[in-house]
Formats: sequence, structure tokens, C-alpha cells
Amino acid sequence: MDKPLAFARELVQSVVSTGDIVVDATCGNGHDTIFLAQLVGAEGQVYAFDIQKTAIEITQKKVIDAGLQKCVTFVEASHAEAAHWPQEPNAAVMFNLGYLPGGDHAVVTRPETTVAALQVAVRRLRENGVITLVVYTGHDGGEQEYRFIREYCASLSQQDFAVLEYRFINQKNQPPLLLAIARV
Repeated sequence: MDKPLAFARELVQSVVSTGDIVVDATCGNGHDTIFLAQLVGAEGQVYAFDIQKTAIEITQKKVIDAGLQKCVTFVEASHAEAAHWPQEPNAAVMFNLGYLPGGDHAVVTRPETTVAALQVAVRRLRENGVITLVVYTGHDGGEQEYRFIREYCASLSQQDFAVLEYRFINQKNQPPLLLAIARV
């Protein structure tokens, strides 16, 4: 069985093709941005969001080192700001919630802004597209954020969306879990 992050990537890889428009809603240390850029290629575009300048700089360096800068647009702003999102239908949106590994643990994703960003993502998601949310509950506010997100996901119409919760239940130390939304 894959860990939640690996399963999120498997779901995204199954729907994204060269030339697609995708969003990394929390670019952090750049791992998902690089993954998405490799999937969409030079003909596609990744919009990489983060509110932390440090995260943007770390990710930019990785993108340049990988030679993928042509297909990545960086957005140093909250993912909740709809005006910064691509207008075209998005093939996939990835969220990796919590705090920046190696960064300031006091700066974390928040329930209100995450749900606001998720609402934008749902509106912009193309048919057969997927949204993945890797959720960490072990930090202050993490459990509350999970509850807000889960409640929003559960409210989505089953005629339009399939929503999955994927988690290990016998692991210690509050391992991450995955919420995934597919437009049907």
C-alpha cells in the first residue's frame, strides 16, 4: 500500500498529460512542483503558490536546476486568492498542508484559507480532473483544518464529484492522510 503522498501522485499522474494546466497550491520545498512540471512538460503550465518567500525561492532553485522554469509560474500569495489562479480548466491541483518542512512551524496552512482555495480549485477543475490534499494533523490547528476540509469535501455533490479519504489507521504519531476529489 502506498503512503498518502505517493498515492496522491499516482492519482494525479493518472489524469495529467503533456500540455495540461495544473496547480501546486502549496509549493513548499518544491517536490510537487517538480513532479507536476515533469508531467505537463514544456507545453503545459504549473502554477506554484506559497505565501512564504523562502518556499518560493527554494522551489525556484529546484525548478531552474531541473531545467523546468519555462513551464512554472510562481505565485507568492495565498492560494485562497482566486484572482491568481489560472482561468483555464485545471487538470489537477495538489495541496500538501501543514508547515514548511525545515521552516517556521508557526506558519501553517489555515482552515479558512484552505477551504477558500479548495472552493476555487473545485470550480476550476476540469472533467476527470483531480484534487489531492495531503493533510497533516499533528501540529497546532492541524486537526481543526482536517475537520473543516473534510466537512467541505463531504458536502460536494456525488453527481459531480467522487471524494476519497485514504489513511492508515494503525500508525503512530499522527501520520498524514489523503483526501482526493475527482470531477466525474
